[in-house]
Amino acid sequence: MKPLLPLALALLLAACGDGEPLTPPDARLPDGSRYRGAVVDGLLQGPGRLDYSNGTWFEGTFKDGQPNGRGTWHGPNGVEYQGDFSNGLFDGNGHMTYGDGTLYEGGFKANQFNGEGTLSREGMVYSGTFRDDRYHGQGKLTLPDGSSYQGQFKRGEQTGRGVRTDADGSRYSGPFKAGQLDGEGDYQGADGGFYSGGFKGGLFDGKGRYQNAEGSVWSGQFKGGSLTGKGEYKGADGELYTGAFRNWRYQGEGSLSLADGSRYEGGFAAGRYAGKGTLTLADGGQEKGTWRGGRRIGDETGKALPNPLEVGLLEQGRLLDAAIDALPASTPAVELYSLSLGGDGRQSVFLREADYVATLLDQRFGAHGHITLINHRDHMADRPLATRESLARAIQGIAQRSGPEDLVFIYLTSHGSADHQLALEQPGLQLGDLPASELATVLAPLKERHKVVVISACYSGGFIPALKDDKTLVMTAARADRVSFGCSDDNEFTYFGRALLADALNQTDDLERAFELARTEVAEWEKADGFEPSEPQIWAPKPVLAHWRKLRAAQAQEALAAQPATAGGKTAASH
Repeated sequence: MKPLLPLALALLLAACGDGEPLTPPDARLPDGSRYRGAVVDGLLQGPGRLDYSNGTWFEGTFKDGQPNGRGTWHGPNGVEYQGDFSNGLFDGNGHMTYGDGTLYEGGFKANQFNGEGTLSREGMVYSGTFRDDRYHGQGKLTLPDGSSYQGQFKRGEQTGRGVRTDADGSRYSGPFKAGQLDGEGDYQGADGGFYSGGFKGGLFDGKGRYQNAEGSVWSGQFKGGSLTGKGEYKGADGELYTGAFRNWRYQGEGSLSLADGSRYEGGFAAGRYAGKGTLTLADGGQEKGTWRGGRRIGDETGKALPNPLEVGLLEQGRLLDAAIDALPASTPAVELYSLSLGGDGRQSVFLREADYVATLLDQRFGAHGHITLINHRDHMADRPLATRESLARAIQGIAQRSGPEDLVFIYLTSHGSADHQLALEQPGLQLGDLPASELATVLAPLKERHKVVVISACYSGGFIPALKDDKTLVMTAARADRVSFGCSDDNEFTYFGRALLADALNQTDDLERAFELARTEVAEWEKADGFEPSEPQIWAPKPVLAHWRKLRAAQAQEALAAQPATAGGKTAASH
């Protein structure tokens, strides 16, 4: 076995890898470092390896006692450099890795990143120019969340001309200072909005113009991220305002022309008529005087006018009683009773949707009786309010007037909350919202009636567990944990309301088919707009579907029976 020992020793030495060679050093330095290679006139020269007492080592070319040329350096904590050296320092092109996975490849000067290079660390990547270990010059920085900046850097900061793209797709371009857009630049929002003008600290500041995805335009003086000062607003619906702004809202003296042809000139506060002003209606009539919160509180002589809110409160009992009294009593035939509710009076879309339901159920589905409850800033004195108590009384009225053979259709539209409450808001009043559990209690008088309940609101899927039973079909505009869309004040319908009412139920009277058509259409709109799908939900018990079909069949039979008498098998209209 003795002749094999030299070979075994050679294999052992080769297996040591990055460890210090086991062969004796050719020289020892005063600090205890060990050198293996040529020594000329007392200096390390040519190819060699130097192992320091702390475990660091260099292997490569030496010149006059210092690493010069190509080489490999291993430092503490897993740091390794491979590349060019000059007088013992990283200098030239090289590749450096760190124990935490950080990687740099590019230029070095005097041990620091310098020149063109790429640095990668924990999902962050910078590729461009360095100076003194910092980003400096042209480069591109990509962060772990997907956001990025491409442009000029100065001493490690985004400073100079550049383009920043945020994780949501928003894009800023122009001059940057300390990482923020500062000066004349552009902003392209992920929602389709666009701004061009002055910036300060990354916010709209200075003269500029902003246009949203719908085409409405705000222009003028911006400050701290919003239109504040003299400016102009041109709405996509034809609305035009010129005057003073504060935080995007009309504030101060201005002139407002509305799409309905009316025009107001005077004072504004928080976007509403306030102070002295004149409203000229489309028909030429004028209302002059003092305004507060969007309504006239005094005439041009200073005389106080009746408060519409107070007048409306006096009218509410009479209005609700009249609506209930107008319900016709049930007959032996199968009949449809309905109720629609627009819950948030700060926006007109819910009023329009609730009124459309009433018209649709009357004209297309032959509703025998209908009640509409509305919250709206302009209808306090002429429409019964949508409150928990008025809803309860209306449901009791329908229960008393309808018969066990009838079907009830209930449509509720408003904002909804993540804890599954339907918003009931009337400007000037403090109303309580309607939780899913309380709605179930309110509907208790209709327990023995077959009924359809539609809820068009965010998070409305959370109402289904509280309402569902064998006699209640429930449709909702969204999942329990999703928002729905389309509740802008200038919209005719919410997304779900438009898809179900204006489209699906005008194509078919099959409730399940109508829901599927609406759900598909809503999904297409949301995909086109880049929204998270709302995913409308349905609970459809067979007894309710069967009773709905029975109602429609009875209505069809009644319509045939009402046709004029025929002669020879033909109606008069067929001749």
